[in-house]
Amino acid sequence: MSSRLLLIDDDARLTGMLGDYLRHAGFEVEAAGSLAEGRAALDAALPDLLVLDLMLPDGDGLDFCRGLRGDKRFKRLPVLMLSARGEPMDRILGLELGADDYLAKPFEPRELQARIKAMLRRLEPDLPTDEVLRFGRLEIDLAARLARLDGKVCDLTSHQFDLLVVLAQSPGRVLSRDQIMDSLKGHPLEAFDRSIDVHISRIRSVIEDDPKAPRRVLTVRGAGYVFARKQDAEGSGE
Repeated sequence: MSSRLLLIDDDARLTGMLGDYLRHAGFEVEAAGSLAEGRAALDAALPDLLVLDLMLPDGDGLDFCRGLRGDKRFKRLPVLMLSARGEPMDRILGLELGADDYLAKPFEPRELQARIKAMLRRLEPDLPTDEVLRFGRLEIDLAARLARLDGKVCDLTSHQFDLLVVLAQSPGRVLSRDQIMDSLKGHPLEAFDRSIDVHISRIRSVIEDDPKAPRRVLTVRGAGYVFARKQDAEGSGE
C-alpha cells in the first residue's frame, strides 16, 4: 500500500515537479497551495506524512506546525519542513516547534525522497510489538508507541519517541549522535546540525522532573547521550 503524502507549498511549479517525482517513486501525493487548503486536506483525511513550507501566503508554517502539535489528531503526524531560510537557528526553531526534519531550499528531489522514506521507516521500527520498557516511574510502550510518566502520556512526536526508544534500549551505554542517527535509520548527520540536541531537549521537557537537572537522559560531554539505568534515585548523575 502506497504511503500518502500531503505537500503544502504555494510554489505551484515546485509542487507539480515534486508531485510527479514522488508519484513516480510510488507515493500518493496531494498538494495544497495555502495553509487553509492544507488544513482542509488534513481534516478530510490524515496523510502518512506532511511536507510543509515555512512561508505561505496566508500564514507562517511554524505557527501552523505548532498548532498541529497542539491537536491530538495530528500530534504524531510526521512533519518535514521546507524553507528557503537554511540558517541553523531556523532549523532549530522549526524542530523546537514540532517538525521532525527540516530541509533547506533549494534541494534535490532525490534528497527529499530519501528523507521522506527515512521518516516513514521510523514509523515501523524493528521492535517487539508486545514489549513495555519500564524504568521506575517511566514506561515506554512499544506497541502503543507511547511513553508514560506516572501513568500520564508524554507529549512526544513520532521522531522523539523513536529517539527515546533508541536510548532506552541501551541503558547505561553512551551513544554518540552518529550512532543515534544510524539507529534511527535517518539521513547522515550534517555538519553543525544540532537536531539531535533539540529533540533531546524536547524529550527532557516531558520526561524529566527538572529538565535542567536530568536524571533519565544524561549528557556525556564530548561523547553523546546515555539513558540512565537508575532514574528516580537521589542525585542527577549529569
